[in-house]
Amino acid sequence: MTMILWREDPGALKEEGNTLFNAGDMQGALCFYTKALKLSDSQAESAVLHRNRSACYLKLEDYTKAEADASKALDADPGDVKARFRRAQALQKLGRLNEAFLDAQRCAQMEPTNNTFKELLRLLGAQSQKKSVEMSSTDARVQQMFSLLLDPSAQPSDRQKAAQNLVVLSREEAGAEQIFRNDGVKLIQSLLGSKQEEVVLSALRTLVGLCTGHQSRTMAIVNELGMEQLCGVMGSGASAVSLAACHLLQVMFEALTEGMKREIRGKDEAILPEPSRELRSMLRHLVEMMPASSVSGPGRDSAINLLVKQVPRKSQRNPDNSLTLWVIDQGLKKILEVAGTVPEMSEGPPLTDNSHMSCSVLLSKLYDDLKSDAERENFNKLCEEYVQHHFGRPGLESKLRAIQTVSVLLQGPSDVGNRTLEMSGMMDAVISLCASEVVCHQQVAVEALIHAAGKAKRASFITANGVALLKDLYKKSENDQIRVRALVGLCKLGSAGGTDFSMKQFAEGSTLKLAKQCRKWLCNESLPPTSRRWAIEGLAYLTFDADVKEDLVEDRNALQAMFQLAKSEDKTVLFAVGSTLVNCTNSYDVDKPDPQMVELAKYAKQHVPEEHPKVLLDIQTSLITGSRLEVFVCLEDRGTVVAQGGGKALLPLVSESTDVGKTKAAQALAKITITSNPEIAFPGERIYEVVRPLVSLLTLDCSLLQNFESLMALTNLAGISERLRQKIIKEKAVPKVEGYMFEEHDLVRAAATECMCNLVLSTEVQQLYVATGNDRLKLLVLYSGEEDERLRKAAAGTLAMLTAEQPELCARIPGTTSHWLEILQALLLSDSLELRHRGVVVMLNLMQAEKSLAETLMESEALEILSVLAKSTEQSPISRAAQHCLDKAIEYSIIKKPEEGGEGNEP
Repeated sequence: MTMILWREDPGALKEEGNTLFNAGDMQGALCFYTKALKLSDSQAESAVLHRNRSACYLKLEDYTKAEADASKALDADPGDVKARFRRAQALQKLGRLNEAFLDAQRCAQMEPTNNTFKELLRLLGAQSQKKSVEMSSTDARVQQMFSLLLDPSAQPSDRQKAAQNLVVLSREEAGAEQIFRNDGVKLIQSLLGSKQEEVVLSALRTLVGLCTGHQSRTMAIVNELGMEQLCGVMGSGASAVSLAACHLLQVMFEALTEGMKREIRGKDEAILPEPSRELRSMLRHLVEMMPASSVSGPGRDSAINLLVKQVPRKSQRNPDNSLTLWVIDQGLKKILEVAGTVPEMSEGPPLTDNSHMSCSVLLSKLYDDLKSDAERENFNKLCEEYVQHHFGRPGLESKLRAIQTVSVLLQGPSDVGNRTLEMSGMMDAVISLCASEVVCHQQVAVEALIHAAGKAKRASFITANGVALLKDLYKKSENDQIRVRALVGLCKLGSAGGTDFSMKQFAEGSTLKLAKQCRKWLCNESLPPTSRRWAIEGLAYLTFDADVKEDLVEDRNALQAMFQLAKSEDKTVLFAVGSTLVNCTNSYDVDKPDPQMVELAKYAKQHVPEEHPKVLLDIQTSLITGSRLEVFVCLEDRGTVVAQGGGKALLPLVSESTDVGKTKAAQALAKITITSNPEIAFPGERIYEVVRPLVSLLTLDCSLLQNFESLMALTNLAGISERLRQKIIKEKAVPKVEGYMFEEHDLVRAAATECMCNLVLSTEVQQLYVATGNDRLKLLVLYSGEEDERLRKAAAGTLAMLTAEQPELCARIPGTTSHWLEILQALLLSDSLELRHRGVVVMLNLMQAEKSLAETLMESEALEILSVLAKSTEQSPISRAAQHCLDKAIEYSIIKKPEEGGEGNEP
């Protein structure tokens, strides 16, 4: 009986808490004070308990909770000097010195003879003054950094340190704002004119810090510095400076375009005009850089890459392709000038080895972004006019420019390239120039011939008219660049028809000879890498042939030489290497024709593709000798397999097989766990044996698909029971799942967050989020505001469960991001009922946790949104939760009952 009375008496619990506090057991005292608060119905007694609990939190160095409890005590009794003193102490530790000073001053006024209060007041005064001095001296430090960077007589070590300090300072919001508000942009502008590369790089990196994620500063910087200067820096000869300037412009584009998507732009929440004028200015200057002879090759490539990234729509669902149309109208001919430049000729801007390919990519992106036939016809017309203008002019150089433009178009928007290639006299000029005695003329013509040979309707014409010429060039030319290009042309023609054996252009055995010669070029280390790269491109075409594949995979030296070239700085070789490997491993998708359609095609005397006999043999052999798991993994009707004991048969294979076999077996288990009820597929204790192989798929050695399937399977298991969750935790899966929450692939990131949503049902995982000094909670809040609906649902669901199970996390949410309230409101306004439900549950948890949080929410638009949701005619979980939120606000006396004056009125 005594025990029952003691448990139900808040006064007894408080006294026990006091005893433990005096004995130094802070955790024990905290526990008793908390229990007493739950039972207490007296406002005065609750105020004392909050004050006592605040003292516990101070001893435990949890200053946020100490401040919150002291504030609750003061809400009930503003004259409680002990509670005010403890709040002052907590605020001091939290760095909120001005607020702490006011509380300490009030304490000293209430008890003028208390030396403890006087000492705290003196200490806070000194700390506040010191902080004020430090803040005011930031301007001086910034000026000192700039002075050192501008002073050519300064010591190199001092200048390097000043540059590093400036860059580091700009990466913090406070430092960036300090630099910006102290005319830092003007000083940076003078640094950009320095002849010392280190100084220019520091200036560019500082600007990156100022612009990142901040639209208002970016707009001001674009207008103050001017795009002409920034583009001039990017177009300079130094590759490091050009790359840094390109990165800066990329950051500027992102800051401006992201800002256009929000009603409030800039972290200072200032309403700014649309940045369309600045964006157009940036695009105009990038386009004007194209033909400028003063721009370096790397700078021009950077400008092209920026246009590729920023101009076309990110999604075809976006109806606005105005930027693409503007660039085509204003700059297509300028882009074609770069495309038509022959580097060996005296005219034209300087290029790099990648410039023509970059132009092809840009032209292709622009063409693909067009929405109508009229827009595409205009693009074709502009290209034809440009090519015709140069091809019709007298002089060989103009014709070479026209042919080079056609060559670039064929590598990009091939439909446009084919139309220009069909212009009168164009093909004849290409073939005739192949016989030129001038090497650069030959090179331009041969490359055009090679690119034209990739088009099916051109291949037959070139086979009839150009094969003999290419063979003659290969045999008689004394220039290796011409010979290797001629060889690639022959390889391309020899591979016309791809995997269709019946469409082979050359006699049986010819492609083997071509491949043999390509392998010789590839293994000849005395040749320059540019020539050896062409040999790989030849193999990329020839490896459609099964005989060529067989010879290549047995040539160890050729394979090693190919892999070595893939590691070089020339990244254009990677596509050829990848294509060769895809062909050799039959990794491309092959559409099997319908047998009935094949018979109809034969009856109608239409062409039917035929595979090489060796390819068919290879496929049959792989089916006979390959792993049975491959077939099992691909089965769609897994229910039958499970019913026949397939799950049981797979479990031994995850530990008693080769490494590849173990991975395949684990992947098969994952597929079963995803598509079937795990408790039925793996009855009894067998279900716990599935966890380890699934976790083994969460490694970088496995493919993203295997990672994704493992996460999906673990999500299903984690939702079954606490015992299974403990098994997953014991296998150390939680850190791996957290790692995949940062994966760039949307599906993998969402699957990892869904898995975490089920794992947080375990107290052990919840404690990871409760622990201080990590950003786990921040990540969930930010993900709840992402565009990916699946990711938002998973993150918001996790947040709802955590705030319900661990109420202390609620107070931390406002500190995760300044946009936390906007994110929660967006959940409430979502079209998805699931997101709306998760959002209202999080709101309710916050309001139940602390009155201060409830006040913040009710002062925002959340009150109006919750009122609308609560008035829904359907009594859904959403409307009920919304009503609970409003009831809690009424209980706190934040709003009044409707009959007392309407919701939202101050009491």
